[in-house]
Amino acid sequence: MATNKYTNSLINETSPYLLQHAHNPVNWYAWNDETLEKAKNENKLILVSVGYSACHWCHVMEHESFEDETVAKIMNDYFICIKVDREERPDIDQVYMLAVQLMTGQGGWPLNCFALPDGRPIYGGTYFQKNQWINVLLNLSDLYKNEPDKAIDYAKQLTEGVKLAELVKESNPETQLSSSVIDECYTNWKLRMDNTDGGPNKAPKFPLPNNYQFLLQYSRLFNNTEAENHVHLTLKKMAFGGIYDQLGGGFARYSVDHYWKVPHFEKMLYDNAQLVSLYSEAFQATKNPLYQQIVFDTLAFVERELTSPEGAFYSALDADSEGIEGKYYVWQKEELQNILKNNFAIFAYYFNINKIGFWEHDNYILLRNEEDEVIAKKHGLTTPQLQSIIAECKQVLLPIREKRIRPGLDDKTLTSWNVLMAKGFVDAYKAFNNEHFLSIAKKNIDFILNTQLDKENRLNHSYKNGKSSINGFLEDYCFTIEALIAIYQITHDAFYLQKANDLMEYCITHFKDSNSGMFFFTSDKDKALITRKMELADNVIPASNSSIAKSLFLLGHYFENEQYSSYSKAMLTAVLDDIGSYGAGYSNWGTLLIWFTKSFYEVAIVGKTVNEKMSSLQKHYLPNVIFAGSSIESSLPLLKNRFIENETFIYVCKDKACLLPVKEPEDALKQMAF
Repeated sequence: MATNKYTNSLINETSPYLLQHAHNPVNWYAWNDETLEKAKNENKLILVSVGYSACHWCHVMEHESFEDETVAKIMNDYFICIKVDREERPDIDQVYMLAVQLMTGQGGWPLNCFALPDGRPIYGGTYFQKNQWINVLLNLSDLYKNEPDKAIDYAKQLTEGVKLAELVKESNPETQLSSSVIDECYTNWKLRMDNTDGGPNKAPKFPLPNNYQFLLQYSRLFNNTEAENHVHLTLKKMAFGGIYDQLGGGFARYSVDHYWKVPHFEKMLYDNAQLVSLYSEAFQATKNPLYQQIVFDTLAFVERELTSPEGAFYSALDADSEGIEGKYYVWQKEELQNILKNNFAIFAYYFNINKIGFWEHDNYILLRNEEDEVIAKKHGLTTPQLQSIIAECKQVLLPIREKRIRPGLDDKTLTSWNVLMAKGFVDAYKAFNNEHFLSIAKKNIDFILNTQLDKENRLNHSYKNGKSSINGFLEDYCFTIEALIAIYQITHDAFYLQKANDLMEYCITHFKDSNSGMFFFTSDKDKALITRKMELADNVIPASNSSIAKSLFLLGHYFENEQYSSYSKAMLTAVLDDIGSYGAGYSNWGTLLIWFTKSFYEVAIVGKTVNEKMSSLQKHYLPNVIFAGSSIESSLPLLKNRFIENETFIYVCKDKACLLPVKEPEDALKQMAF
């Protein structure tokens, strides 16, 4: 049994990322009160080094610098070195990332930020080559030793910048919400769209699901075919590209090029969760079988590779295996010829084992560029015959691939990402009426409520090895609330809706800022960092404030709670200018603006056949509708006094007025002009 030459205090942590560094010669510490006190007692600068387990360049910097004894000695002599898993502690990452962005104009991971013993940042960057890193370490240690006042002055100015960045504008209660802002948003946004390969007209390209959910809704409710075409181009190109695992399902984090060809091979739970929701909605809107395939195969990947026995979801798969990025996923031509034999020619054409799919070192990335019908015709096959051959090839190749050395698994469970995935399963159930999807969603949500939630409605953020830990952040609450509202709409179990309301009340008590009307990212129960930040701009995951604002809107409708509605409107008003000028960064807010300015419908179904009628309606794309249902008398405001024995009626309401009840889903759709 191999013994490790070095072991530091990270050996006592549960985070896979921190454990990766437990045998570095660097004397790493976790972020906690004892470590911060140690820095003050020894009067040493702090190095806050942030990354995550699936981060390729984090591994590179570890190998080059953190495993090097010479470099480690400098770090140990002059600094208190703190390793942070950005997924466990997004609050810490948020503060020091902003500091580095203010200093350098850019950010990313690995994130390395130096701070005074009291935590105020003075200098930072992302990846450093070994010699650069040594120079940074020596220069900073000299500065703090010989010119401490200068270091303190840097820290004072930078900390002030961090505090002032992203200040929330006060909302004006007199501001009128207008759909003209949405038109302005699209007009500005379309200038930055790639209408050849989809997505933004830049590289790298990230799949940003909330962008395309907004654009899909906008195209439908504003009758904009240009926006609709862009969405479906993007969804097709991503589904055909190397960013999608053509063999095993699931999406990588981003593409390094314009064409969605070469992915950064890490697979993140949050990306796949949101993309399942997006493709499910797109299927509801179009009934495109490609979207169904993407949803089913991605969910099969999540079940196969990212699901624990308890029904929890793991966080990520590494980009690397055997220290080489993408090695697990790529293929060589001769290898495929030997395995597939007579089917090789058609497989090679289908997945571009040619100059299009060629990557590097004789490896090919599987990707598509033609529709099944086109390929079938070229090869004298029917479409079902072609699809049968491709399915057979996948069944042969996938077990062979699974025998390779697998990418590292980050097996911690994060509440926020789990409920995003649970909602993905719910959205897939709505689109495809697959009971298996619903059972997985319920199992996960029940796991979160039973394991991560206490009697006071306080959530924990992380779970691993039977241990629930880290006080929850706003992202944990907002996405849990969204998932609970979503699962209520298909189960009609009022427990879920009431629990969503309980969590919202907790957020208002412990996260809401009485001055701005927005919500802090951290609870008032958390120990303070150098500042308390808010998350306003939507990114690869929607901003926690835009999510909370949307749920305030929905719960305001469900419970006839005018205060919730006014909170939601005030939050939206504060970011109106941002929506108009930069839609890609405020698209989830844009969806809320559509709800406020276009017709928004409440559909209540009451009676013994509620499930059948609800399912019939929900298979349609209805982005501006919420559902309430019950087979018995209910006290929920939308359902109250609407139960009639042996009957099932559908009530369509908007703006506090209801149309005549109908019995058939088709008639309800006509009332909503769908």
